Amino acid sequence: MHYLKFFILSCLLIAGVGASAQDLSVYSNEAFSRKGDVLHYRLLLPANYDIQKKYPLIVFLHGAGERGVDNNAQLLHGGDMFLRDSIRQNYPAFVLFPQCPGNETWAPMKMVRDSTGKVIRADFPLNGDATPPAALLTKLLDSLLTTGKIDTRRVYIGGLSLGGMGTFYMISMHPKLFAAAFPICGAGNVAEADRFAKKVPIWIFHGGDDKIVPVESSRAYDAKLKALGAEEKYTEYPGVGHNSWDNVFVEPGLMPWLFQHAKK
Repeated sequence: MHYLKFFILSCLLIAGVGASAQDLSVYSNEAFSRKGDVLHYRLLLPANYDIQKKYPLIVFLHGAGERGVDNNAQLLHGGDMFLRDSIRQNYPAFVLFPQCPGNETWAPMKMVRDSTGKVIRADFPLNGDATPPAALLTKLLDSLLTTGKIDTRRVYIGGLSLGGMGTFYMISMHPKLFAAAFPICGAGNVAEADRFAKKVPIWIFHGGDDKIVPVESSRAYDAKLKALGAEEKYTEYPGVGHNSWDNVFVEPGLMPWLFQHAKK
């Protein structure tokens, strides 16, 4: 049985331990299960954690290459970022890194192929069932929010590549939950952007020379959200390939932008 409500309190024992940029062990190693399905995750406590306070929650969704069950690979891209003193001290928050099992995805998707078998596009249905990892993530978030330790008005989500797709999916399905989002080199169901357009402020990032997830996917969201009058930003890095997350992780305006948002 998963005693999530007691987990955060038990983490107080290690909350005061300092962390270098390389010391990812300060992310607690946990697993959330429901009806036999398991979602592994790592959780970072706010710096100088005060049990009397409530803190924001940042959810970060990894890409396809970090899938698995080792509960470690998902920290490869972004884990160090949230340990920097400039971020951890100035923007105290719980930081959640769930891990998607291999061969699963954060967002439902269907690959459309041409007559030769080449993938020509991906469709992202929103009206069917969530993928098992997305369903478990939603239940995990529900459980975390009942602990009384999280500021429910300030739940943020971001992710890269497969996780960027998951970010678009999660805010489309749960626009009342998230205060802001930052998908990186992602894609999604642009036609359904009105589900979150005026509910979740969003900052979209993409590399202009991305050969894995075409930049046109983010450009399409940018155009659609502008037409809908959404609170939206779009940053494209010219000449940058799929690893545009490296640019995002040193983007000086990201954390101030994120933390200025809260649900009303």
